[in-house]
Amino acid sequence: MQYTIEARELTRPSYEVESRRMVVEASDENEAISRYVRESDAELVSFTTPPRAAESIATVKKKDLVFLVRVYAA
Repeated sequence: MQYTIEARELTRPSYEVESRRMVVEASDENEAISRYVRESDAELVSFTTPPRAAESIATVKKKDLVFLVRVYAA
């Protein structure tokens, strides 16, 4: 299945930040976020999939930057 991953930096003002988007092949949201973290050379801080939600939310850290990451079926 394909998953869209959108990452938005939280450590700068919102008017300076652009969302980054990529699509990955994965069997579920957990595999999709794991692949994103690995390919981005980042660290997963938190990950949650609320019941009956259309998307999962993660917090990812890379060096001194923190990102809000949304994962949802493409």
